[in-house]
Amino acid sequence: MKNSIDQQIILAQRESQFSGSIFVKQGKSTLAECSFGYANRSEELSNIADTRYGIASGCKIFTAVAVSQLVEAGKLYFDQKLKDCLSYNFPYFDESITIHHLLTHTSGIPDYFDEEIMEDFEELWIDKPMYHMRKLEDFLPFFQEGKMKFNPGERFHYNNAGYILLGLIIEQASGLSFQQYIEKNIFEKAGMKSSGYFAMDALPKNTALGYIDKADGTWKTNIYSIPVQGGADGGAFITAADMVLFWEALLDNTFLSEKTTSALLYPHVQEQDDDYYGYGVCIKKSGNNIKKYHVMGYDPGVSFHSAYYPAQQIKLAVCSNKSKGAFAMLKVIEQTQEL
Repeated sequence: MKNSIDQQIILAQRESQFSGSIFVKQGKSTLAECSFGYANRSEELSNIADTRYGIASGCKIFTAVAVSQLVEAGKLYFDQKLKDCLSYNFPYFDESITIHHLLTHTSGIPDYFDEEIMEDFEELWIDKPMYHMRKLEDFLPFFQEGKMKFNPGERFHYNNAGYILLGLIIEQASGLSFQQYIEKNIFEKAGMKSSGYFAMDALPKNTALGYIDKADGTWKTNIYSIPVQGGADGGAFITAADMVLFWEALLDNTFLSEKTTSALLYPHVQEQDDDYYGYGVCIKKSGNNIKKYHVMGYDPGVSFHSAYYPAQQIKLAVCSNKSKGAFAMLKVIEQTQEL
């Protein structure tokens, strides 16, 4: 089966010109581990198993785990109101917004990047350059005085700003910066030694540059297209193997008790059809059964998918340093393994 999946991945990569790394594991057995393309095109440095990739919103689950840890520590609770968690002023926000609403994208607050209004993520940095975006509070002016889109709990609407607020809540409750908290309480506990929230202008070795391909065949890197440092809504760097280590630690209750882990992985809100959302994680159901838990991230120069399939005990990560390509490789793996 391993040879079959390798062959299908290679064929799909030739067709799509996927650039990145793939790691697939079933139980303790590795089904596939491969890398393609360049981490640095100018220097022709190849992507390898140890290459770190940006994962955009794929790391919202780290934020959700952190909040859940602080709930277990008695420093927060899921039904706690936003107004009781942060000292910042939000003049038009509904006072009934809770941490649960923020975790499940049901708060109704305005987003700093609203896909219903804006099409290009790079438009955000016209008035406020991305190289100023180093701390969570730097995002507040984008949405702090905005008006509610709907009443809290009314419906699901994907929202990055809600996770910025969760990051600020983590900082206030823990006394650590968001990045310090995640690196100490998640990355270290899971053995994710290559992962971190690295600044785009100070990337460590073995880190892939993100590439934006243009229609005329030219390209540019994404250094001027995304915030200089990631935070609670996205922007961590990981290796594909590190992401699988995260799933293993989560499912082994390394981060949280079994009860709290179950709460994080519970399908709290329906997105559409068989798609649900837990705390920081997407959930695909098949009838009454969970088909997969998955996270994804897309930014200019970044595409990422990672999933856990409980029935087959398969965990995988597909990391790419191009704006698209991860989803196509994910589908090939799912078809080959009949997931």
